[in-house]
Amino acid sequence: MTSVEICLDDLAGVRVAEEAGADRVELCAALAEGGITPSIGTVAGALRAARRIGIQVLIRQRPGDFVYDEDELQAMVDDIHSMRALPNPSGVTLGFVLGALRADGRINADATRRLVAACGEAPVTFHKAFDQLPDRAEALEQLVDLGVSRVLTSAGAPSALEGADGLARLVKQAGDRIAVLAGGGVRPANAAELVERSGVREVHLRAPLTVATVAAGAPTAYDHGSREVTSADVVRGVVDAVSGAGAGAGAAPTAAGERLA
Repeated sequence: MTSVEICLDDLAGVRVAEEAGADRVELCAALAEGGITPSIGTVAGALRAARRIGIQVLIRQRPGDFVYDEDELQAMVDDIHSMRALPNPSGVTLGFVLGALRADGRINADATRRLVAACGEAPVTFHKAFDQLPDRAEALEQLVDLGVSRVLTSAGAPSALEGADGLARLVKQAGDRIAVLAGGGVRPANAAELVERSGVREVHLRAPLTVATVAAGAPTAYDHGSREVTSADVVRGVVDAVSGAGAGAGAAPTAAGERLA
């Protein structure tokens, strides 16, 4: 079985993704800026809305690079602690999406270890900063040693489908030690091919739908007259596409010790 994770920054999208059959969401803010940590109120709302779907929260203090100073790193640790303390009425899986690099473009092991430690037993995804690394095979071993549950990647390619061969190598290397979550241009039309060619058992995508805003008046710098929400049709299309795909030999299992929501 292939799990589907939806990246979103609209709170209503949590219910949309769940009802359309997704397994997890990656909850963010400001996806137009590449995504940053959502507010604690947004995370609390997502936990209230979810009934079965897992919530992975992006921990990224600011846009831009992934080289953090001490103040930024401590802010991210504090965010993780605060979110773990929130009520979780349905007991859904709460995890975190994070990553820290050094100025030389390699994983900042000390910073990542500190963030992972703050997560406790919660599942941890290392985000697509992974694709910036010069030696992804070496980096994958480092992430295993750091206790990361999964890595989000297109194997450095512009899209996951274009990186299918590289993803297949990562899946083989990972075995059952860490999950490989394929992301980048995943759509209903290519999701099954991606799973079959790469052997990944998890896919990640945004499912945006542009809708008109409801406020009256002319567009302004703050309201351009439209916004993006999560499309149930796109989510459902990918869920249907990957259903039964990749069931053959070589598909990687879900990260050890983590249940699918």
